Amino acid sequence: MDLMLPDYLIREQAAVGALVVFGILRVITAAVARARGWRILVVEQAFIGVAVLWCAPQLFEWLWHPASTNALAELEGNATGCAIALFFAPILSHRLGYE
Repeated sequence: MDLMLPDYLIREQAAVGALVVFGILRVITAAVARARGWRILVVEQAFIGVAVLWCAPQLFEWLWHPASTNALAELEGNATGCAIALFFAPILSHRLGYE
């Protein structure tokens, strides 16, 4: 059972996972922020920081083991998923009336 997943599958799984987590959390946090009167800019900056922390383990693994293609694929997937979610979640939150 030494079968390895291809890089593109690792990348896609990481991207979808980050997209779902950050997309859903960003919309829920926007609703809470509106109810409590928080500034949306603070929420956006906090989610950018959380996205960096989300990608940090794969970044450090890739820096310590530069030949690791799995770490690079997972880092690319996480970064892509976070970027897509943090771009489109404010649009969805605005459409729902939270921003």
